[in-house]
Formats: sequence, C-alpha cells, structure tokens
Amino acid sequence: MKIRGAIFDMDGTLLDSLTFWEHFWERTGERYLGREGFRPPEDLDRRVRTMLYADAMRAVHRECGISSPCEEFLAYAKEALSDFYRTVARPKAGAVALLSTLCERGIPLCLASASAPEEVGFVLCHHGLAPYFSEVLSCTEVGVGKDRPDIYLLAAERLRLSPSDVAVVEDSYVALETARRAGFRTVGVYDRNNYGWDRLRAAADRYLPEGEPLDTLLAFFAE
Repeated sequence: MKIRGAIFDMDGTLLDSLTFWEHFWERTGERYLGREGFRPPEDLDRRVRTMLYADAMRAVHRECGISSPCEEFLAYAKEALSDFYRTVARPKAGAVALLSTLCERGIPLCLASASAPEEVGFVLCHHGLAPYFSEVLSCTEVGVGKDRPDIYLLAAERLRLSPSDVAVVEDSYVALETARRAGFRTVGVYDRNNYGWDRLRAAADRYLPEGEPLDTLLAFFAE
C-alpha cells in the first residue's frame, strides 16, 4: 500500500540532539549534586527520553534527590534545553533532502514531538525545517507521551488520512512500538544516543541503520 503521509519525530530522528542528555546530566550533577561526570540510573535515563519534558524534569528532580525547589529546577531545565537547541543541535545528514523531496512528491508531513510547542517551533524555524510541515504537534497538547498513540492518531486526523496510509518515523522503540500497534507504517532511525536498537528494528517496516543518511528512506516512500 502506497504511503500517503508521514509523521516525523524531531529529537534523535530529524535532529542530532540526543547528546542533550549527556550535557544535561553532567551540568545538573555539577550544579545541583556537587558531582562531576554525573550519570543517573539507567532506568531513569531511558524513561525521561520519551516523557513530556516537564514531567521528565519533575521525575529527575524527585528521583535524583535535588533539594532546590521544583519550579526553580524546571526553569533551569527549560533554559538548558533552549540553549542546547540554539548552540549544539543540528539536522541529521539527509534530513532536509528527505523532507523537501517528500513535499515535492505531494506527501503531507506532520511533526510530532514530546518537546514543548515553543521549543518545537523555535527548532523548526532556527534550522529551516518549518516550511516542510503542514502540521506540528506536541505531546503536551494531547497530555500523554508516546507510550500512548494519541499524538499519532491526532496527526493522522489532521492529515486527513487513515493510520494504514501514514508512516511514522521515530528513533525511539517505545514510540515506534506504539505507532505499530495503532496501525501505522513504521520507520526506525538509528541514533547512537538512544536505547533499544533491537526492539526498534523489530518494530520497523523499514530500519535505517547507523551511517545511512535520512534521504536513503526515499526509496521506501516510493514503494
């Protein structure tokens, strides 16, 4: 069945931005815990990557035993993310070529991110990606993370397409397994800074391994 629309994740999929967590843990450990080279428990590190950002930071504040007021920590975390997007994050190889070609082919695109709407809007404009998306959604708008299908179903509704006609492109196995269960076509994108590559590959109709640029996926969209 021909793909008629696509839903893209942002961080780790289109944007080489998951190194944020390495920066964040180190900076947070030094500032709030007095520890250099801080790393959280692996379970916490895994969980926060697919949660709503504010919920993730509340979990960090609680589970890392940070004594400063939670609202102060949330403000710090928001600024840390904004600074990272401005100065470090960049589109992945082949991202622009993939998006521009899909648009030329008349395939409508939706951006679906767990990041806050203001951060998503800034990133898309800052990196010149905004013109490619007819719809932009944040998990904060639907109130749940990507362990639930709500954001994908809303995206398909906005694109006026059935899930079976839409490809979801993600680097998170949690998100891709969710999309697959909801009836979407699935594309898994390897990111060295994420977890669960075997599960990501298993959930993907098409898997993009390490070293392949994103525009390699054009052949899959043409099937």
